This record gives sequence, structure tokens and C-alpha cells, in this order.
Amino acid sequence: MRFCNLCGGPVALQIPGGDERERHVCQNCGHIHYINPKVIVGCLPTVGDRILLCKRAIEPRYGKWTLPAGFMENGETSAEGAARETWEEAAAKAINLELYRIFDVPHISQVYLFYRCGIESDEFGVGPESLESALFTEQEIPWDELAFPTVRELLREFLEDRKIGDYPVRNTVIEYPRR
Repeated sequence: MRFCNLCGGPVALQIPGGDERERHVCQNCGHIHYINPKVIVGCLPTVGDRILLCKRAIEPRYGKWTLPAGFMENGETSAEGAARETWEEAAAKAINLELYRIFDVPHISQVYLFYRCGIESDEFGVGPESLESALFTEQEIPWDELAFPTVRELLREFLEDRKIGDYPVRNTVIEYPRR
């Protein structure tokens, strides 16, 4: 950040009084610009023993399979955002949402919240950010074509949890080595 979005003045990194972290502070009006993590919300929709996946029509990972998910919007709850993303990407109305998985990814300043859910009337389709969507049994999941490591880990844990019928909420920190 180089300029204040309030007054247009120059911004510098400094530690404001009463804080312990460097922040972007306007040198003109003194406004402190907090830059916080992005929240990604999504669903793990199921119909019977099958899981709904979408093939991405956008970068990153164009053409790879994923769960419907995306950035949470202002003014919505995380469950509302997850349901919205499921509608936008898979034309499926998410129902009976239950928080299932949290991933903290500090090296890219993101937090992921995934909900287990069903889909109304078992109906789904394709949204503008997807090339296609489909239901997969455990044996049919395209493991080598999954878009993101978080999706791979989430699916593996879900399939294990499903075997015993217990779905605890888990939180994992995904760390990447610093160079």
C-alpha cells in the first residue's frame, strides 16, 4: 500500500501507539489501514454416498476439480457465504449446513471454513466459475486432478469420518517452509 484510500496521502509502515505490529499508516491524516486475512468459505455437498465437485473455469487451477468455495462477502455469515458459493459454482442449493473443517493458512493470510451439507432436491448444475460439476463416489474421485491441497485433505478426512459416522470439527494450520 502506497497511498491512503481516505485522503490520498502517502502511507508508511510503522508501529502505531498501543500496537506491537507494523501497520500501514497515512502520513497525512493518520488513518491506520489494517490488512487482515481473507476468509474462504465452502461446502462439502453430498447426495447419498456421492460428493459434489466442480471443475474450475477460472484460475488458479483452471480445469481442476474442487469443492464449491470462494471468498466470504461483507454482510454475510460464513454459512451464508458457503451456501452462496455452492449456488454460484454448482447451481445447487445447500441445505443442512454443519461446520466441519477449518484451515489456517498464515503464509498466504487465509482462513478456510468448510461446511458439510446436502443439496435441495439433489439438483445441481454449472455456474459461471465452473466448466462442469458432477457427483463422485469415493472410488471415482479424481485425486490426481484436485485443485488444492486443502480439498484433498478435507476429502480424505471426510471419507474416514464417514466410515464411523462421526464428523468432528477440526482445525489444521498449513505451514510452508520459509526460504
